[in-house]
Order: sequence, then structure tokens, then C-alpha cells
Amino acid sequence: MYVIVVYDVGVKRVGKMLKLCRQYLCWIQNSVFEGELSEAKLRELKIKMKSIIDEADDSVIVLTSKMGIHMDKQILGKERMSTDNFL
Repeated sequence: MYVIVVYDVGVKRVGKMLKLCRQYLCWIQNSVFEGELSEAKLRELKIKMKSIIDEADDSVIVLTSKMGIHMDKQILGKERMSTDNFL
């Protein structure tokens, strides 16, 4: 499935979240990642994210689409990382 992850975490946890998300998805913008994951890999990622975040202060949004091929993507300005192989 196609996944977009957006997070807003405390300064002390940003590096850990960045490193974790880069293991699973493509980094497209500060605190924004996208890519294809199986349901098992997504479940694994969520468990690891929960171990990093402070649920009282941090926010993580996970958007999923089983039909990511029907999404349009437009880049204005510089693209951080090409993800053509995902869309």
C-alpha cells in the first residue's frame, strides 16, 4: 500500500524519527515521507514510532492508500528525492 507519514515531534526525538522513517520510506520533505509498504511493514513501523514519540506532546499522521496509482503529485520548487518508482 502507498503510505505518507508526517510527524511533528520534540527536538530531542527528531533525529530518531528521521532515522527510523528513512529505513522504511523515502524522505521527501522535512518530517514527510512516502513510499510503498506491506501491511506488516507498516505495522512494524508504527510500533517503532510509538516507542520513540511522547504521545502527550508529539503528533504522527499516517495516510494510506491501497490505490496509490490514482493519486496525483505535483512538485513546486526543488524535489528532495525522486520517488517516481513509487507513483
